[in-house]
Amino acid sequence: MTLRLIFKPTVLNLLISFIFLGFLGCEPSSNTQKVSDSGRQWLAGDHHIHSRYSVGWERDSTPPAPIIGGDAIYPIPMNALMAKRYGLSWMVSTDHGGPNHSKVNLEMAYPELLSSRKAVPEVIQFYGMEFDTPGADHSSLIIPHTHDESEHLHDIESQFNKREPFPSDSTWDTEPRMLEALDYMKTLETKPVVIANHPSRSATGFREYGLYDPAEFRNWNDKAPEIAVGMAGAPGHQAATISADSSFRERPRGGYGRFPTMGGFDQMTAKLGGFWDSMLGEGRRWWITANSDSHVHWKEGGSDFWPGEYSKTYVYAEKSHEDILDGIRSGRVFVTLGDLISELYLTAEGGHHSADIGGSMHVERGDDIEITIRFKDPDSTNTWGDNPEVSRVDLIMGEIYGPVTDRDSDTNPTTEVIERFTEADWEVDGDFRVIRYTLAELNTSNYIRIRGTNSEELEPEEDPAGEDPWAELWFYSNPVFIEVDQ
Repeated sequence: MTLRLIFKPTVLNLLISFIFLGFLGCEPSSNTQKVSDSGRQWLAGDHHIHSRYSVGWERDSTPPAPIIGGDAIYPIPMNALMAKRYGLSWMVSTDHGGPNHSKVNLEMAYPELLSSRKAVPEVIQFYGMEFDTPGADHSSLIIPHTHDESEHLHDIESQFNKREPFPSDSTWDTEPRMLEALDYMKTLETKPVVIANHPSRSATGFREYGLYDPAEFRNWNDKAPEIAVGMAGAPGHQAATISADSSFRERPRGGYGRFPTMGGFDQMTAKLGGFWDSMLGEGRRWWITANSDSHVHWKEGGSDFWPGEYSKTYVYAEKSHEDILDGIRSGRVFVTLGDLISELYLTAEGGHHSADIGGSMHVERGDDIEITIRFKDPDSTNTWGDNPEVSRVDLIMGEIYGPVTDRDSDTNPTTEVIERFTEADWEVDGDFRVIRYTLAELNTSNYIRIRGTNSEELEPEEDPAGEDPWAELWFYSNPVFIEVDQ
């Protein structure tokens, strides 16, 4: 079948196309600094970025014809250049689908990604898509970098993306079909990663879930624990209140119109002792990330930041496709808004063992555990021109109690902030702030995680519509698991 395309005829898209053609005609600069990959470091990135191949649709055609630039508007190389400008080392190109969209990805988006890798080699660029998830909302689908990566994505999208068939087919939009998709992904030699995006955007209230629910995430994670690894803790679309389009400015952060974000984070992450803690209490390796969900920049009337302009997902990895994806899969991740911090280390030591973010350790009953937190609060301005300062760091702990009987469980009543630290409690070590804390005579298996803020809120409160996203900033680590041998 020949793919009929429509390009949205705007001056902006003509300008973008002109710039894009210029990129393709340029060789990478000969004085580009080669990045060392000799060891792991914190690498900032974004796993949810749309290009002009997140299309609109001409519904008068049969089948509907894709309108290039009809939803998101930027070429992939432009996204990569902006990612580089705002300090990202890696990104994932994630266009969502529609009728026969697998051909758009294969025949148009993928060749442009290959060109983008040549034009902006400083940014590690993954191929993927925002999967129109069967029985659910959207998910970032990250494909490992291989010679046949385009075929892998085409196979998944064409067989399982719920918006792919024409005419539409409701049997494609069920949770069992998503489990089939995960089964298929498990057969691949190089397994992709799936991260649920804006998990509570469709929620009708607090703990009243919509297109995603706790049991669903447990089913995914049980089916494919190395593929379905987590969710976006902080959603994109957080620039509406500063948009050049004044009609956007009273909208809620993230497009969360029914129940708001909390400190810029989804309720499934932000609520202490809530859903995320219930997953961690089971011992699940269920990680959180952050992303831009970039479609149209706020200066051009959209509700989005450029990749890296506001939120960053830091992965502790060597600068390679393989190790970055391994870092995401293994939870070596922390997230921050507004460049509140740029490095974070959480280490637990005890019984001649140690573990860091995303890791686990075994200790004997009654061992003391020494906790060390090191973070870098950069003495520099962020992209808004502010130099935010960390005012408090919270050390959070919850018990690991094993599988729940109620698959819809979204609470962990053992989770608590065991200590709050302020400037008076940390020492300065060069560019870092260092906090030390002892868990005395640990008798039960627990996990620990940390969060920090520049605000005075003890717990992240519901974000009012129209709130300035730069005024209140938070960062979150993924957990360290401390398992006590019986």
